[in-house]
Amino acid sequence: MTFAIHGLTVSRGVAIGRAVLVASSRVDVAHYFIDADQVEAEIARVRAGRDAVVEEIHRLQQNIAHMGPKEAPPELTALLDVHLMLLQDAELIGGVKHWITDRLYNGEWALTTQLEIIVRHFDEMEDAYLRERKADMEQICERILRAMKGAASPMVAHTSRAVRKASQQDLLLDDTVDVPLVLIAHDLSPADMLQFKQSVFAGFITDVGGKTSHTAIVARSMDIPAVVGARTSSQLVRQDDWVIIDGDAGVVIVDPSPIILAEYGFKQRQGELERGRLQRLLHTPAVTMDGEKVQLLANIELPEDAPAALKAGALGVGLFRSEFLFMGRQGRLPDEEEQYRAYRRAVESMQGLPVTIRTVDVGADKPLDDSVRDDAHLNPALGLRAIRWSLADPAMFLTQLRAILRAAAHGQVHLLVPMLAHAREIRQTLAHIDQARAMLDSKGVVHGPVKIGAMIEIPAAALSLSMFLKHFDFLSIGTNDLIQYTLAIDRADESVADLYDPLHPAVLRLVADTIAECRAQGKPVSVCGEMAGDVSLTRLLLGLGLRSFSMHPAQILAVKQEILRADTSKLAPWAQRVRTAEDPVLAMASA
Repeated sequence: MTFAIHGLTVSRGVAIGRAVLVASSRVDVAHYFIDADQVEAEIARVRAGRDAVVEEIHRLQQNIAHMGPKEAPPELTALLDVHLMLLQDAELIGGVKHWITDRLYNGEWALTTQLEIIVRHFDEMEDAYLRERKADMEQICERILRAMKGAASPMVAHTSRAVRKASQQDLLLDDTVDVPLVLIAHDLSPADMLQFKQSVFAGFITDVGGKTSHTAIVARSMDIPAVVGARTSSQLVRQDDWVIIDGDAGVVIVDPSPIILAEYGFKQRQGELERGRLQRLLHTPAVTMDGEKVQLLANIELPEDAPAALKAGALGVGLFRSEFLFMGRQGRLPDEEEQYRAYRRAVESMQGLPVTIRTVDVGADKPLDDSVRDDAHLNPALGLRAIRWSLADPAMFLTQLRAILRAAAHGQVHLLVPMLAHAREIRQTLAHIDQARAMLDSKGVVHGPVKIGAMIEIPAAALSLSMFLKHFDFLSIGTNDLIQYTLAIDRADESVADLYDPLHPAVLRLVADTIAECRAQGKPVSVCGEMAGDVSLTRLLLGLGLRSFSMHPAQILAVKQEILRADTSKLAPWAQRVRTAEDPVLAMASA
């Protein structure tokens, strides 16, 4: 039966494919694809985990045999017998082999996927006793996962494509076409998203998240349709269901009829044609109708993203989110040499164009490691994150600064500092940069000059511009956090997503004033938040005086098209009316 799930649109376009569910587990489960020649070894890994649990239960049974009825009641013996029986369950064993062999899932992913399918079967049973056995199956799978955890194989660097062949009846397509896969999860961390970045998925759906959560940001950087905040999608959608993601409307359609499939297939092709038309603008300079030159820069997460930025026509990297080099490493942070090589690759890939490297920005919705939760603080977004975290760990901070300064010897590097608010933070940060230079000089290590900038993403910073402009070469407006902190809205929380408003009068005032003050003092300013890549806001930002936009490479050509059609001399008075309006949305619509 066809049904729809509504969420938040975060990355536009249409994706059609089979559902791949990332099951949640109390044990941290890795999800990755293996190579075909690893299938037997992966099955053996799961078998070894199961055998370890069987052996553990046998030892328990032997101990129980020497205990009295008070120490070991009959119910415990019966429970162990049930667990042994479930460990030999043909559906569990056969299902795990299927997911490893046919889909090339790693063992842990295969186990949790098959567990979810079996659990659904238990839920559908009429007998109350049999339904309760669901908990037993979950427990034995948890025990297998724990047994496997110590001998987990390393992450495969290049994921293999796990596909199924579609029949002509299934998707109204030729049966030689590979079926795309759509990933569905309760939530995905930024590290998870990067793990899947070069993989097979045509789209993403998550139960939670907001438009500017970092899951959404990375999904946009992958240029694939995505819907977040879809609440119960991971519970309603089943493994292998046909799913349509309408990224434009923020809707997920499950088990679509042939008519709906045909309609969305047409819409998907239209989107591809539009992207083809935008490609014609690739080598066209971004100049408005009245001759204003505009700089279009790219946001990247990893050095490997730099070539795509160059290919998209970016005139440089306006934001290299260095924190993605630090994530998912179980506390083993990258050393100076590893960071230097990563930054150098990005710099050299940009072939002389500037690269702006932001110092590590972790905390809140960007934890270093999924297994480490910040439950000690009521609101991590207001706690030890970004520059606060760096200043609290001088050794780590100096290591990163030295690596960035060394990379600057290979091209234009700008150093960007996030979440500054206080004069003492500015003084401490600049002192650390000077210290890092001195440390390199003392060892005779080559390094290069860098321009130093600050992010304006806290209202206190936006209201203290004269102090910032006195110390920094340039400013970059991080609109995602600026909106979050101005409106007191958790940008990763779908329950308040409707209140997250880039057109709120207070937000527009802070953005407009920052741009105006920088222009007045002759200091470069850019917007590197999601507002920069939103084509519905391009004309407004141009009218407010912005001439440097930094966004995901996939959005550059669409924004360039808006710039080419704009006349800033006419937009300026209109933008000021929007800025001062009580309801900017209505003011924009009336233009």
